[in-house]
Amino acid sequence: MDTSGRKESVGETDEEFRVKVKSKKLLTEQMEKYKEVLKTALRGVTDVEEETRRALLQELLSNFEAAVQENVLVNGLSWEEAPDHEDDEVLDVEGVLDNTIVETTWKRRTHPKQILPHVIHSLKAERRIMELYEVTVKPQEFVRDTDQETVMADVSAAAPGSVRQTAQVLKSFRTLQNQVDGLAQVLDMKPSQTTLEVQREVFGQSDPTPPSVSAAAARSGRPMRSAVEEAVATGCYDVL
Repeated sequence: MDTSGRKESVGETDEEFRVKVKSKKLLTEQMEKYKEVLKTALRGVTDVEEETRRALLQELLSNFEAAVQENVLVNGLSWEEAPDHEDDEVLDVEGVLDNTIVETTWKRRTHPKQILPHVIHSLKAERRIMELYEVTVKPQEFVRDTDQETVMADVSAAAPGSVRQTAQVLKSFRTLQNQVDGLAQVLDMKPSQTTLEVQREVFGQSDPTPPSVSAAAARSGRPMRSAVEEAVATGCYDVL
């Protein structure tokens, strides 16, 4: 037996008897209304428990909704294939948006003209109120002091010269400091044995440094100034 052909024929027959609708939203609203009517079907039954009656009512509503969904075509599509949001709703949203834009544009054109007279009236009222105020204190005229201006001009003119003099003094201080540092380094130098011998041969007995001091400096290898201080401390000779 050809069962596939029978199924196709049965399917085509079932599809022909389905109710064709254009709006899924409207059909859902109608189903909700009929559900309210079906909820009163078991209201007069008293010999059934409350839980059983609720279960029967729920099953009745579910069967009703499933039967309606299986026997309708929404724009040629089954209930599951039909979209929830339809083009009509989108068009309605676009229409609302267009109306809102038009209304906003109209308000922008008309409201400033309506507000302008009130703004002008407020400005005139503020001007009248300001005219009622009187000046109680007269401003005193400022007199310029010529002597003070002369002093300020002299100070401004002398400022660059003072800056240059200060820079020169600071530079002189640096030079003097360098010279003092050089002299201190010379005094702290340690005389070598060769230097002492040359000095002894050149100056002989006229050596300004006493022999004891030179010998002490040569033996200890300390600077000349330290040897002189030690000789003074021991009383070998008096420093002139």
